[in-house]
Amino acid sequence: MQLTRRYRFSASHRLDVASLTPEENRRLFGKCNNPYGHGHNYVVDVTLEGSRDVSGQLAGRQELDSYVTQKILARLDHKNLNADVAELASVTPTTENLALAICAMLKKEWPFRADLKRVRIAETERNIFELEAK
Repeated sequence: MQLTRRYRFSASHRLDVASLTPEENRRLFGKCNNPYGHGHNYVVDVTLEGSRDVSGQLAGRQELDSYVTQKILARLDHKNLNADVAELASVTPTTENLALAICAMLKKEWPFRADLKRVRIAETERNIFELEAK
């Protein structure tokens, strides 16, 4: 059985690879290479998989929400992903890399019986990234 909970946060970033020329970065990232950055209203789905406990649930909803708030939302909401998030300091903060960072943040000290199955993050209505947590 799987349980998916949806969360939202807003953050800014600038897509820029230091080893590329300014022209190459503009060509690769377009408006996402704006020197002043830009923001998104991200939607993150966190999926757990496992069996129900004695209460009939995979995980307590309040406990899961509290954990995700502490590990993810408090660290990412209204932040500059380039400057404020240590897990993204050495990589370009693409949404692909953000999904990897979110998955790693969640897995560290994972307190639930059910396993973390998937992290799905929507940057826009058209850009959605899904990562199987292994």
